[in-house]
Amino acid sequence: MQQKDKPVLVTGSAGFIGFHLSERLLNEGYHVLGLDNLNDYYDPQLKHDRLDVLKKQPNFTFIKGSLENLELLESLFDQYDLEVVVHLAAQAGVRYSLTNPHAYIQSNLVGFTNLLECCKKHQISHFIYASSSSVYGGNKKIPFSVSDRTDEPVSLYAATKKANELLAHTYSHLYRLPTTGLRFFTVYGPWGRPDMAIYSFTKAMIEQKPIDVYNYGDMQRDFTYIDDVIQSIFLLIKKGPPKDPLYKVYNIGNNKPVQLNHLIHLLEKELGIKAEKRLLPIQPGDVHKTYADIDELIEDIHFQPNISIEKGIKRFIQWYKQYYNPPMS
Repeated sequence: MQQKDKPVLVTGSAGFIGFHLSERLLNEGYHVLGLDNLNDYYDPQLKHDRLDVLKKQPNFTFIKGSLENLELLESLFDQYDLEVVVHLAAQAGVRYSLTNPHAYIQSNLVGFTNLLECCKKHQISHFIYASSSSVYGGNKKIPFSVSDRTDEPVSLYAATKKANELLAHTYSHLYRLPTTGLRFFTVYGPWGRPDMAIYSFTKAMIEQKPIDVYNYGDMQRDFTYIDDVIQSIFLLIKKGPPKDPLYKVYNIGNNKPVQLNHLIHLLEKELGIKAEKRLLPIQPGDVHKTYADIDELIEDIHFQPNISIEKGIKRFIQWYKQYYNPPMS
């Protein structure tokens, strides 16, 4: 179990999940060493504003830098007495990977390997890292189980996340490094990523612009509210590293797929705005449905993500209006 007097390294601490986890750890009395390169994949101002919240806490230390910089990582591991590393930094997004593949190779493969090497060298007690539901590819078996085959990715992003799992497994096997992979299912909520559907739909609807609805609305996603995700990660940190085998993967999902058209209906209800839909075919790299089997997560941490999409959307819209203060017609 992580000692509170030793810092937890959270990579991607200015990102959506990294920010929320850092805030939770700080509120629980932990020291957090945050690392982020503050890239411009989406509006960096949102990242700076998240950081401003974290920097108000005395136990937070921020380092600006990239995972690809092995010299920087080695200096951090030399300087700080780390036991637990939570690796949430990555180049995200399925569609962006179609046009910017090198960004994914550098961040998600080179950076990931650099971090594993540092964890091995310094005998880190628990390496927790972000994987993705995208590793399931076009899996037809529902719900998705961690025991399912995941060797047919349909996007480069998914391929890099599957490669992360394989690399982690190898380091667990060869070097006795305890690793836990987290297959996140469509995480949303306050301070979320602007490229995600709920955020981009909200922005477009308020601005009286059409929203792009792929596969003509025939899509389902296992939307998972950020508070449920953070509680799951926090309980896994408290539980400690996996033992025999030292390698573990969990689905972090809500276990309740939501139709895209129902999601749009909820946004319309909360915003009081009728969406103008631009119906489009499914995008390359997209999948029709995601649905998480979370039995192993429930069994191991005695917690089940359970915030409904209705409650989660209401909380997100409240935050969005407070943060942006948009003119509402």
